[in-house]
Amino acid sequence: MAAQRRVLLLGEGNFSFAASLGGDAGTSVVATCYESEEEVSARGRAVENIQRLRERGAEVMFSVDCTRLKDYFFPAKREFDCIYFNFPHCGRKAGVVKNRELLSHFFHSCAEVLTEEGEIHVALCNGQGGTPADQPRREWHNSWQIVAVAAGAGFILSNVQPFKAETIHGYKCTGYRSQDKSFCIEGALNHIFTRSMPLVYFKPMICEIELESRRISFQVPQVLVDKINRGFLEVNSNHPVQTVKEKLTAVLSQAFPLQSIDYCLSLLFQGHLNGVCHSNIFWIVLSPEETPSTEEMASGQANAILFSHVDFYRDTDDNVQERCQIAKQYCLRPSLLPHAQAVIKSAAFVPGTLYVFSGPVFRKCLISPYSMPVFHEMVFVCAVNRGTENSCREMLVDKIKNSIHSLHQTVSGFPLTISLQKATCSETTELNDFAAFESQLSKVQYFLCMEVDTLDSSEKCSCVGVIRTAPYELASSDFVIVSASLNLDLIAMLLCGIQDWRMLWTSDTRFLRQFPRGELRLFKSFSLYPPSYVHDVSFWVPDGEQFDEAAFHTIARQVSGEMVTSIQLIDSFHQSETGRKSLCYRVAFQSCDKALSRREAVAMQLLCREELKQRLHVALR
Repeated sequence: MAAQRRVLLLGEGNFSFAASLGGDAGTSVVATCYESEEEVSARGRAVENIQRLRERGAEVMFSVDCTRLKDYFFPAKREFDCIYFNFPHCGRKAGVVKNRELLSHFFHSCAEVLTEEGEIHVALCNGQGGTPADQPRREWHNSWQIVAVAAGAGFILSNVQPFKAETIHGYKCTGYRSQDKSFCIEGALNHIFTRSMPLVYFKPMICEIELESRRISFQVPQVLVDKINRGFLEVNSNHPVQTVKEKLTAVLSQAFPLQSIDYCLSLLFQGHLNGVCHSNIFWIVLSPEETPSTEEMASGQANAILFSHVDFYRDTDDNVQERCQIAKQYCLRPSLLPHAQAVIKSAAFVPGTLYVFSGPVFRKCLISPYSMPVFHEMVFVCAVNRGTENSCREMLVDKIKNSIHSLHQTVSGFPLTISLQKATCSETTELNDFAAFESQLSKVQYFLCMEVDTLDSSEKCSCVGVIRTAPYELASSDFVIVSASLNLDLIAMLLCGIQDWRMLWTSDTRFLRQFPRGELRLFKSFSLYPPSYVHDVSFWVPDGEQFDEAAFHTIARQVSGEMVTSIQLIDSFHQSETGRKSLCYRVAFQSCDKALSRREAVAMQLLCREELKQRLHVALR
């Protein structure tokens, strides 16, 4: 037999809302009021509503303070599935600050009596909440800032609905604290909050892998600790990037003999990639005690990964240029292209077969909603007879476009355009990080671009793939290599309407629940209007040095756990007397999936300042 759903109602004025809920046999109702029974009984129809509730088996309680809920219930009775609080107010002429404090204490109190997957419903008059759902919207400082207040207690806003009092049979809104004058509830909104996963500060991690028949270990860059081995592309995964990969593979296998060789791809690449900017790479320097051993691995499977925690804080990204002089240098793979080139040169390479590689790649980049320090790349490589490379490329692009269109038809009715643009130097800088980095790796002939025409999309046209044609070193000069590299994460984001790349990496189960195995759907955010906290940081740049902005962004990512959404240079100042240069940046902290409080954002800002001073040697102002 299913457990009863327990509902708690707070601040009932005349108990008309509680009485309107009906007598569902599977629901246990506890209706409460702040005033005493004598005060409430003097209100119109209150006695009748209370009697009706008790006849249905509901519990009615008086003199209940919403800021101390656990005090009124025994431990076994403290878990509620839903808590309602309609039109909370401190009373009389209390201003917005007092009412924010009331809500803050209320949410903290709810955290002690709400089930893990429970909901909190708070109805507010139009404009009070301070969210974009309010029409018209008040200025932030003049609102109750309900989302930020709830975040302080670990709750996120998951839904907003109109509070339609006229549809609630018998409901009559009363004023606060026994006053006859009721609230103006025209345009009122019901705000629905759920628990957030807690902010997690990941400990440093050691990754142990097999590389060239040897076991080696390295410290994972701190910013990638929660992303290094998530298994999104495993066979039974229902993650959107796996669905995109499966669809592409299925369609292409109908046109080409296909060979997938994902299983043998190493996470590490040794040496430098020609043309690639050093600061775009996550360098891994093996210290003397971590240098490859000569121990042969008993298992033939490459790239097996084991994790363990260590007690120090810094990642191996610090002082990498100094350390590379004394130790062998590797980097986390920024591309799968070197793996493709290795296969092309192998004796087992068969012309006419389409070889497919996929897996996560790692690239340093500036912070933005569509710039990804880690994403899943899919590479297709095929050798064809010289003179037929254009037809092969056209067939490859046509099949990729068909599979993306097929996926899009199951998601939404928004218009989708996929175009092939000839690569030029000027166009590279106008596209995105993915296109720019791919152009560093090797010459690109074409960019594959997607545009989804939605009302709220902030990234309308994006390069999601590149096409290359190159005469690699083959056994016969009669063959030419045609290859394509795709950003699976960006394709999934555009198809599903995901506005922030970080959402793809959330550990909140509410994300994957929206994507049944093998299906893509339009994503519905479970954290609406998350609060943003803005802080400025000013500092003097070390004399004679060029400030590394990419390093600044990487530090901000690390210390905030990816809670920084933008970093903007707002002022640059040169002191004529000394020649010193001062920079001022504006840093915005915001979470796409968790409750981020003002206090936590301040702590992140202070840590960011300290790390900038220690690692980039700036003088804070």
